[in-house]
Amino acid sequence: MRAEVLKRSVRSAFSAVLFLVAVSGPALAAEAEPLANDPVLEQRVMDLSHKLRCLVCQNQTIAESNAPLAIDLRNQVREQFAAGKSEEAVVDYLVARYGDFVLYLPPFKGITLLLWLGPALLLVAGTGWLAWRLRSRAKEAQSAPHLTQDERARASALLSGTPNSSEEPRS
Repeated sequence: MRAEVLKRSVRSAFSAVLFLVAVSGPALAAEAEPLANDPVLEQRVMDLSHKLRCLVCQNQTIAESNAPLAIDLRNQVREQFAAGKSEEAVVDYLVARYGDFVLYLPPFKGITLLLWLGPALLLVAGTGWLAWRLRSRAKEAQSAPHLTQDERARASALLSGTPNSSEEPRS
């Protein structure tokens, strides 16, 4: 009995300590300091970072991603801007190193032609297939054999649940 009380007290104390650690964690966190002292430089870095794709996440810009590679790319952009390079020179450097995929909006050229025109081609192909299918179904419906008056009466009688006395049941 005494052992159970002791186990419960230890569990309660352990739970309380875990709760306090979990609650106090955000309170102890310090605010992140900007990496560059120059706000104009930081704004240029962030503007360009919104135009570059995170190579790890692939669906985020490097400004939105917290992946280590995205942080490294932002640091590279910051270093090159600090060295006096223009935005075009920085973009050219990153494209030479990582290819057009690093650009969030790739350029329109031969290699990316399918990327730009692919959705429109799929839309045209899908619309064409749908039109063909609807026309073929309409032709099938027109060429389908129609019911005679006797067949309609029998079907109506079967659906309503009243037997038609003029015909014998089929087996």
